[in-house]
Amino acid sequence: MKNARKTKKRRPKEIRDYDERETSTMIDAARPLALADLGLELPKAPPTQVVSIRLPSSLLNQLKAFASARDVPYQALIKLLLAEALERRRRRAA
Repeated sequence: MKNARKTKKRRPKEIRDYDERETSTMIDAARPLALADLGLELPKAPPTQVVSIRLPSSLLNQLKAFASARDVPYQALIKLLLAEALERRRRRAA
């Protein structure tokens, strides 16, 4: 039976160099770097986000029935109703 060898992932050379050197002298507090200076970008916000809300069971059942009668997924219906309600409030506020 052969001994199982654990294989370590090798870190890229740049990371090894950074880890093995004193890097505090590379930081200039008078000139903070932005991500763009480093050629990096933060990932864009996703177009949708997951939320969790508690609804009364009777309200959820009504929404599901209303959506089913229109052959629409109930979550899509909820998004549509929320968007319509916000638009009406914006128009009233303007």
